[in-house]
Amino acid sequence: MFINNFDPVAIQLFSIELRWYSLAYIGGIVLGWFYGKKLIINDKELKEKFDDYITYVILGIIVGGRLGYVFFYNFYYYIDNLSEIFKIWEGGMSFHGGLLGVIIASFIFAKKRNQNPFQYLDIVSVVAPIGIFLGRVANFINSELYGLETSLPWGVKFIKVDNLYRHPSQLYEALFEGIILFIVLLYFRQKKYLNFPGLISGLFLIFYSFFRFFIEFFRLPDEQLGYLFYNLTMGQIISLLFFIIGSYLVFKKYEEVGKKI
Repeated sequence: MFINNFDPVAIQLFSIELRWYSLAYIGGIVLGWFYGKKLIINDKELKEKFDDYITYVILGIIVGGRLGYVFFYNFYYYIDNLSEIFKIWEGGMSFHGGLLGVIIASFIFAKKRNQNPFQYLDIVSVVAPIGIFLGRVANFINSELYGLETSLPWGVKFIKVDNLYRHPSQLYEALFEGIILFIVLLYFRQKKYLNFPGLISGLFLIFYSFFRFFIEFFRLPDEQLGYLFYNLTMGQIISLLFFIIGSYLVFKKYEEVGKKI
């Protein structure tokens, strides 16, 4: 068993603090940016516009992630404390909200240029697990989004939380939603399914939602929400919705693949 007593601050210079969570966001965006450009090296037009597109992605992640947390996870608190919505540095971001933000930003960007938004979303889907991995590791360092109590040998005691040994659910997510998801999507990409824009995006939604849904069984639900319908968490309910959307998208794109084979 392991004791987690990490300092959430990575670098401190006088009164300026740089936290691991901030580094995870920065690292995920930068690595995803460079790897994304490498993936589209043979598409000159897409590559030229990709740098401008990243600005839209960043805005989608920040605005969508924050508003997603506000509306999905703590609506009544923020409706009574509107000014708190803008204090992003105090924490409170939703992955699903950020995902919605990126989708909307991609459609806006592509529409202005008369392009297919899935050309961009498929690239983001392949590189997104890099950021997810770094983000979940940062969650682990911060002793947040921790799991239920366990007696398993890899249980972790989060000193900043209590004296119980818990599932390191953040690391479960880092493994499945980060490393394994990255490998799965890279496999499908090598099968040249990017010739059918939207298929990789659909697969991302399916596999991410599947992993997230089952890992949530080992994760403590948000204190302000607890368990909802049928003892499911908010994360599980939203994951189910995205799983359905991803399945529909893959079904429609699979029809296109079948017609062209």
